[in-house]
Amino acid sequence: MIEDTRARLTQAGLNLIQQAMSIFDSDLRLAVSNRQYQIMFDLPEALTRPGTSFAETIRYLVERGEYGEVTDIDDAVRFRVEQARTFEAHYMERTRANGRTIAVEGAPLPQGGWVTVYTDITEIKRQESLLRARSAELSEQVLDHAEALAGANRALAATNAALEEAKRELTAIEARTRQVTEMTPAHIAHIDRNFIYTFSNRRLSTVMPGSASEVIGKHARDALGDDTFNRIGPGFAKAFDGESNVLEITHEPSGRRIRIALTPERDAEDRVIGVYILSTDVTHETQARSALAQASKRELAAQLSSGLAHDFANLLTIILGLQGRLERMDDLPAEVTDIARATLAAARRGGTLLDRIAAISGPRELRPQAVELRPLFDDLAAMARPTLGDAVTLSITTEGLETPLLLDPGPLQDGLLNLMLNARDAMGPGGGHIHLEAHAVRDTWVEIALSDTGPGFSAEALERALDPFFTTKGGEGSGLGLSMVYDQTKLAGGTVRLENTATGARVTLRLPLREARMAAPMLVLLVEDDQEIRTNVREMLRSLGHTVIEAESVAEAQALISLPDIGLVLSDVQLPGDQSGVDLARLVLPATPVLLMTSLPPGDPLRASAPCPVLQKPFTEAELAAFLSGVRP
Repeated sequence: MIEDTRARLTQAGLNLIQQAMSIFDSDLRLAVSNRQYQIMFDLPEALTRPGTSFAETIRYLVERGEYGEVTDIDDAVRFRVEQARTFEAHYMERTRANGRTIAVEGAPLPQGGWVTVYTDITEIKRQESLLRARSAELSEQVLDHAEALAGANRALAATNAALEEAKRELTAIEARTRQVTEMTPAHIAHIDRNFIYTFSNRRLSTVMPGSASEVIGKHARDALGDDTFNRIGPGFAKAFDGESNVLEITHEPSGRRIRIALTPERDAEDRVIGVYILSTDVTHETQARSALAQASKRELAAQLSSGLAHDFANLLTIILGLQGRLERMDDLPAEVTDIARATLAAARRGGTLLDRIAAISGPRELRPQAVELRPLFDDLAAMARPTLGDAVTLSITTEGLETPLLLDPGPLQDGLLNLMLNARDAMGPGGGHIHLEAHAVRDTWVEIALSDTGPGFSAEALERALDPFFTTKGGEGSGLGLSMVYDQTKLAGGTVRLENTATGARVTLRLPLREARMAAPMLVLLVEDDQEIRTNVREMLRSLGHTVIEAESVAEAQALISLPDIGLVLSDVQLPGDQSGVDLARLVLPATPVLLMTSLPPGDPLRASAPCPVLQKPFTEAELAAFLSGVRP
């Protein structure tokens, strides 16, 4: 209703203008015209309606003699239509077939099409002619100049109108461009050859926390800080040499991974006069990419080692059997008995090594759950202290990590215990001190560091300690301890850093910082055919504050799903009957959230076809709580 009223008011205003006006769109169809347009050219009503083609109007005017005598009407119409398709701003004056003179002023529109204003200047022309006829005393040159000036003024007015429209459009484009750049979740900027910012969308402090927010007029080193500027330095050098390039850096103050695209700006003479900068936070992408790469390495290692491990296990079985029989023989010389026992010990160590290879190369899924770090560390200390011995002291500090985090506690505890035992061995019989600390790195990482007062890492260990089978313990170590820590950390999307400090060695784990948020209490439809499992899961859900109704099959679940207020369906993948939990999920989604649970391995085709997250059985209440935390009823 408001739009109709506005259109009527606009049309009424246009009709009051004494000049004729028409607007044709990019398809050469009439969009707007006023009453004077119809009167000036004596057009029928049908040719003034929106949507009328330009070709129809031109044909009508040509046939009526508007453009004088025309021998080929079709050719004349086609010529003027082609002119319209390549429309340019213009001003002209022409005398019509009826003897009246009109000024035609046209300007193209940014969206396509054009607007034309027609002014009847017959009286002005008559006055000019009368002035020429009755003013013999005036010089011919003055009259000519006056007439030319009048025409030039009219043309100048038309040009000014076109320029004003172009200026208005450019201003609107600039405003839209700035709004878009400021909404973009990346830092877009430009620096000149002196590294001074000439443009910024004010996103630098968002992408790189701790950096300056207002940077226009500042040197890049002052805005970014020395460390970040030096890291980007090689990329700047390439860009000023004329080479577009992309680099990734770690922004140390925030721990974020930043991808930076640098594009040279060239002048008319092809000289580089500045650099455009696009900086994007790719921390989560890097974490996911790292975890995927590590999973690919694990899969490849499993494929390469599976055959060897199988044959090696067979050989060990034979060795253990034969040496066991040999050890049990009576009246063996003491030397032979000692050899048999040593061989058995070596074979058993080989079996342990196979188990560790299976653990590092076999498929494994993360099983995150809500974990409070301080109690986790206290439990770890209780387990480790008897093994560390009286000569080793242990201290623990945590800073600002009171909120439960989503972590896989088993591998984390295993890895930290492994690091503690390595530190104990490095410090030797004299003992020393081990310090375990944890703190958040802004809102991106949780950093867990373990340091000792031992001799520190050797140069070779700093370079190779994370490689499988590298050890500094000679025959006493398998070389898989730190490699397993690295493997588990990378699987979680984190990093491991080894370094020496003034007092000894330090190992730092960085894991993605994800706070555990408990799912709000809701009504859960639990679908499980095994009564014991269903009872166990039901009690877990109730202890988490949820209300539970139960079903044993897809058919029973379908009969219950229409009940009001069901916030979640939690179903086993394998169910009795022709339909599985995957089929149920496809029937229910997206109206109601669905989560599945199964004991099938990750590579199983049925499990892989699930359209929603899947929880691996068996699971604990904490793992179930973490699994439900992503549900938004």
